[in-house]
Amino acid sequence: MDAVSELLAEVRARGAVFRQAIVRPPWALRMSSGASLTLATMLHSPAWIVPDQREPVRIEAGDIAVIRGDVPYAVADDPATSPSAVVTEADYCSATEGVEHAAARTCGTPAAGAAVLLSGAFERQGELSAQLLQALPAVLVVPAEERLFPSPEQVAEEIARDRPGQQLVLDRLMDLMLVSALRSWFDNPDADAPAWCRALDDPVVGTALRLLHDSPAHPWTVAELAAKAGVSRAALARRFTALIGEPPMAYLTSWRIALAADLLRKTDRTVDAIARKVGYSNAFALSVAFKRLRGTRPSDHRKRDAEQRTG
Repeated sequence: MDAVSELLAEVRARGAVFRQAIVRPPWALRMSSGASLTLATMLHSPAWIVPDQREPVRIEAGDIAVIRGDVPYAVADDPATSPSAVVTEADYCSATEGVEHAAARTCGTPAAGAAVLLSGAFERQGELSAQLLQALPAVLVVPAEERLFPSPEQVAEEIARDRPGQQLVLDRLMDLMLVSALRSWFDNPDADAPAWCRALDDPVVGTALRLLHDSPAHPWTVAELAAKAGVSRAALARRFTALIGEPPMAYLTSWRIALAADLLRKTDRTVDAIARKVGYSNAFALSVAFKRLRGTRPSDHRKRDAEQRTG
């Protein structure tokens, strides 16, 4: 599995807030789902993404907007329109002016001149995907002509159906829309995509990255990576640092710590077992590296994460 696939595997659609909203001008929805990542696309008409304390971003019909969860925002027909409804995780279709309850997964009733907003929420399930979320711009817009699949019309058609397993189908469609948007972003030479995404296409650095990701516990050296990539040690170190922004061993340390943080969150393994799983000889060695990069010990990180999830 390549690094992008591994990171995206940690981000999954959450069906509780996957809906379509049929609204009539003037309209504005305050988005407050608490998700790590949200996606929005319009059918038939344009709209505006209005982030707090940032410039509004226009999206045309069929464009895909990907918005980071730490960016409070509204979606509106005009940046000046005040929100008349709040979209939350608990209740997407709030009974307020401009948005009425209707069939499952749909808010509002069809009408001439009505706008249709498709939106969904994604949750980050592990530390690895934090690297992806941190790399994204506050609002990423992929134009309709650059979108690969599926089309908003296909998603809207699925939303209107009521068949066994429908929510699973809808969630996977949302996943495909996110992957499609991110692929277009990665492929755009003018976009500020993460260095490691672009480096995956490099025959030398891409090989080294995949080796590090596939076997993080292996006692890698720059010399061994260089041999497998078919270049000299100096050539690999120079090219890796130029493309990634840090030397191979520094990148490996960051990757191991991200894996360790993920295991601390998801499992009840001992710190010593996790240390050996990600390439450290014992719990002390992991603790030293973990504190240097994260500012806290692994046990304290696990305790704080547990408190946040139960609190």
